[in-house]
Amino acid sequence: MKALIQRVTAASVTVDGELISSIGRGLCVLVGISRYDTEKDLEYISRKVLNLRLFDDGEKRWIKNVTEKNLEILCISQFTLYGVLKGNKLDFHNSMAADSSKQLYEKFLHQIRSSYNPELIKDGLFGANMQVNIQNDGPVTYQLESPQAK
Repeated sequence: MKALIQRVTAASVTVDGELISSIGRGLCVLVGISRYDTEKDLEYISRKVLNLRLFDDGEKRWIKNVTEKNLEILCISQFTLYGVLKGNKLDFHNSMAADSSKQLYEKFLHQIRSSYNPELIKDGLFGANMQVNIQNDGPVTYQLESPQAK
């Protein structure tokens, strides 16, 4: 499982011109699920998203996480994080199939909501052609990947 985590001052998702979700200051997390991922991977990623120190405390940088600052999180499913190039064409064979991926993504959302304030966790519309507006703060972007099973 991969997560592209961006510290934002604001982020939103629209589909066909309709606002689906929006947040103020916090994190926008693009989530990719590989065909090999399990619940162990989603537990790792959700724990890291909530505990990654990307915020300052007014004096020191990189000292506070999103929960300590009581900020929002916008999660967006993004199968293209597991795309690979074949010539000039993207191939998504490493991404999990849509039905299975949706189930694991829903479990990821449940995990992160049960570990934090569920009202501060927003998400996009799984499988839709989304327009994502991200106002990156910093810019700060971090790519995270769950460890491969041995």
